[in-house]
Amino acid sequence: MPELPEVRTVAKVLNTLKNKQIKNINIIYLKVISDNSLDINLLINKTLKEVATLGKYLLFDFEEYILISHLRMEGKYFIKKEDEEYVKHEHIALNFTDKTSLRYHDTRKFGRMQLVYKDKLSEVPSLTKLASEPFNLDKEEFYKKVSKKRVPIKSVLLDQTIINGLGNIYVNEVLFDSRINPLTQGIELTRKQTDKIVDSSVNILNHAIKEGGTTIRSYTSSLGITGNYQNFLKVHLQENCCVCHNKIQNIKIGGRSTYYCSTCQK
Repeated sequence: MPELPEVRTVAKVLNTLKNKQIKNINIIYLKVISDNSLDINLLINKTLKEVATLGKYLLFDFEEYILISHLRMEGKYFIKKEDEEYVKHEHIALNFTDKTSLRYHDTRKFGRMQLVYKDKLSEVPSLTKLASEPFNLDKEEFYKKVSKKRVPIKSVLLDQTIINGLGNIYVNEVLFDSRINPLTQGIELTRKQTDKIVDSSVNILNHAIKEGGTTIRSYTSSLGITGNYQNFLKVHLQENCCVCHNKIQNIKIGGRSTYYCSTCQK
């Protein structure tokens, strides 16, 4: 699943479409659009002002409308020519007046789009419940939330109402950098440890953004651009610890693959 760095990379590429006007929209698989969405055809004749992000969400600014997009497991955007033949799993096409076509591709069909009025964006439930991203997270508030949790810290950090933008890969990396065992319950952590989690999150995400995200299996951004941060992973999918050289453990926590060093993360 694309996480914050990957989503920001996608947005950077999609911003090459800024100031283009929608001519028509081709909806092939309607269920990609959420039931509570405005009619997506309201975007016809509207101009794309900017593509921003919020955690793992893409926010397409079309004048008085915002198109919210969550890529989920395998959603991707590709920029093509309007007359280019459609391929399997392309579900939505936003066609611009310059004959450019923005195609949404999703093999598993889990991704969702929702069109809302811009002045109602702050009322969208899926966004209002999100915590702050690590870059502007209040450390005291973060500690208060974590210290109430009697579940593994690995699961806590995947909760977007606690910290916004981390997914499985980066949680594994953050916990290794923080030298915290992923099975440790939130309630057991000290303020110093939760502060370290925030600092590690900021440093790791900034590095991953710089590298264009992490490419593992299905993630590619628009135009097939791939990330490089997989070359810097210290624990996720690794065999041996880069610090002590002991074997990396791979267990399931909350159904998610969790990589950690039992020596460095006691």
